[in-house]
Amino acid sequence: MQTIYHAAGSRGNANHGWLKSKHTFSFANYYNPERMGFGALRVINDDFVIGGQGFGKHSHRDMEIISIPLSGKLAHGDNIGNKGIIETGEIQVMSAGTGITHSEMNDSLDEAVQFLQIWVIPNEMGVTPRYEQVRMADIMQPNQFNQVLSPNTDDAGVWIHQNAWFSMGDFEKDMTASYQLKDANNGVYLFVISGKATVDGKTLDTRDALGIWDAQQFIVDIEEDAKVLIMEVPITV
Repeated sequence: MQTIYHAAGSRGNANHGWLKSKHTFSFANYYNPERMGFGALRVINDDFVIGGQGFGKHSHRDMEIISIPLSGKLAHGDNIGNKGIIETGEIQVMSAGTGITHSEMNDSLDEAVQFLQIWVIPNEMGVTPRYEQVRMADIMQPNQFNQVLSPNTDDAGVWIHQNAWFSMGDFEKDMTASYQLKDANNGVYLFVISGKATVDGKTLDTRDALGIWDAQQFIVDIEEDAKVLIMEVPITV
């Protein structure tokens, strides 16, 4: 098993007043030639948006865009007829394909919203734009990894145009969990949303991450109550 460690403090930083964002990989004004992504995983932005603000109408093409609220609510609208609220405990995906225009605004005037915005490079370009939203809370079981995204339309969670699987776990201290890769040619980017966990002898604190490849499976030891996101993606694109 090969790994690469990315400490939370090594991420790029952006502060626009209404938006504070931490960039795991190169994005916008943050450029690091050694942090251009992890296989098909291109963007992980840890976004904090104050009340009454957000991302106004803007467009994307040929990217799978996943949003996971961590606190608060997002108000979504797009040009293909979708409008609604994305709450903490849900996951949203957009296949931008030939082009989609959308907005993501804080649904509250007073409370901040915090969410992960994740981009995955698709395995098919020029697809018809689409939108999907699922309550992860309906499929989450404690102290284990629960699949919340896959390439398959009939699987649990949302689906994307890529040979990728995301799994989320809420763990209690001193629990141990194993993860078996769905595709031995893939790699895993493990992101500790909160708490503390150890993988392959490396202890990861809140917002630390570990890229893993050349592995069929691995063990995660939970050092403190933790929420862990696993993103399994093709390691070459």
